[in-house]
Order: sequence, then C-alpha cells, then structure tokens
Amino acid sequence: MRELAGFLRSRRERMAPIGDGRRRTPGRRREEIAAAAGVSIDYYTRLEQARGPHPSVSVLHGIARALELNADERAHLFRLAGEAVPEEPASREVRPGVQLLLDRLRDDIALVMTDLGDVLAWTPRAALVHPGLRPGLNLLRAFFLTESGRIPEEEREDAARAHVADLRATLARRPAAQPLVDELMASPLFARLWAEHDVAVRRSDRKRIRHPVAGLLEFDCEVLGAPEHDQRLVIHTAPEGSVTARRLALLVSAEEAAGRMPEPWTPVPVSPSSA
Repeated sequence: MRELAGFLRSRRERMAPIGDGRRRTPGRRREEIAAAAGVSIDYYTRLEQARGPHPSVSVLHGIARALELNADERAHLFRLAGEAVPEEPASREVRPGVQLLLDRLRDDIALVMTDLGDVLAWTPRAALVHPGLRPGLNLLRAFFLTESGRIPEEEREDAARAHVADLRATLARRPAAQPLVDELMASPLFARLWAEHDVAVRRSDRKRIRHPVAGLLEFDCEVLGAPEHDQRLVIHTAPEGSVTARRLALLVSAEEAAGRMPEPWTPVPVSPSSA
C-alpha cells in the first residue's frame, strides 16, 4: 500500500489550492479530497499513510474524480490498488493528433476508424475508392452481414480471418466489444472463424477491391495506432506506375472534371451546451 499512499499524496499536493492562496503547504487539504471522494477524512488520511483498508472499486472511482486524475493516472491508481482497470468508452471524436495526420494526407486514401470497425473520418480519395463510406458505417458489419462482393471471392476467406483475429485481440482489451461479436455470430463465416480462436492485431495488409468504375484496385494498407488506443489511421497506397495508380489517377481526373470529387468528412464535436 506504500506505492498507493505515495501516489495519492503526490497527486493531491500538485493540485491548485481552494480558497486561501497563502497556505504554506502545497496542494489541497485532505479533507477537501475526502469530501469530494465521498469518504471520511479519517479513511482518506489512513490511505495516504499506508494504514488504510483495501479501497473498493467505488471508492477508487471517487478518489480518481476528487484528484482530477487523467486516464493514465486513473489506470495507475487502479493497478496500485490491485483492481482491474475500468474500461474507457470509445471516443466518437477523432483524436487531435490523428486529425492532424489525416489533414496532411488529404491527397491520399486514408480513413480513421475505431478498433471495433466504426468509421469516423476520411479523405476525399478514400470516399472515391470506397463509395459506401458514410457516417455510422461499421466495416465489420458491412463485411460479414451486408457484404456486396467488392472483395474478390477467392480472397474473402483470408480477409475474414484477419478481421476476426483482430476483433478477438480487441475483445481481450475491451470487453465492450462482446455485443458486436454476438451480433456478427449471425454470419456463418464469422462464427466458423471465431471458433478457431486466432488472435492478431492488424497492422498491415495487401488488399484488392472491385471498384464500380475503375475496376480491380490493389493497395498496400498500413494501420497506424498503438493497440491500446481505440482509434486507427488506415492508409491505402499503390506503387507509382502500377496499374492501380494509373486507374486511380484516371478516376480522380474524371471526377474532378465533372465536379463530383467527394469532400473530406470528420465528425463535428458536440459541445456540452448543445448535447
């Protein structure tokens, strides 16, 4: 409990004092943290002195709020207390760093998706190559439940296997993925591959898709994003001078000439006042 006690003291002492700014001791008072956490001052004092009982999960949540811990600090608090780290809900807003990268890739084929397959944002060329992109689209549901044959049939099994192995890796990190798994069990292909228990985070791939205008396109795909993060940046590239690169250039030229080039799309954050 000494590590936990030291962490609590360090976080409390770094906080801005409430009220009188002439106090000699740094940070907030123990009674202020105890009140905000919903515990007694005696209980909280004993925790900081490594004399207290093992805190419950509800107490840890209260202390995390009272100390205004960020996500990493909150996870550390739970680990120090020997409790499972609570799962953070998946963000529906594109992370600022990811959005910066997406903006710089405007002339490339790139999209942002969650680790559960929900598409969040994309570049104009991504919308051109994938005409079905739309807000709220889940790529896993589209692949297993409403697939329209864009992937050549001889490659569908390998693509499905990669999707399933990646989703199993996600489920190990995020139990909230279970409802999606249950839903996808309606697909015989998904159910069969899920039973094989393959696990692999998807980081790169070679993908071939059938475009309704340009025909068969072949891309190298890179998936950027640490596995513990819930958002991924997926980039499609074609070697310069390849058949796909030439077909894509003709497609872009035709759409630009006709004024039909898609616009980029990113969800607009909802402010608390308008939520």
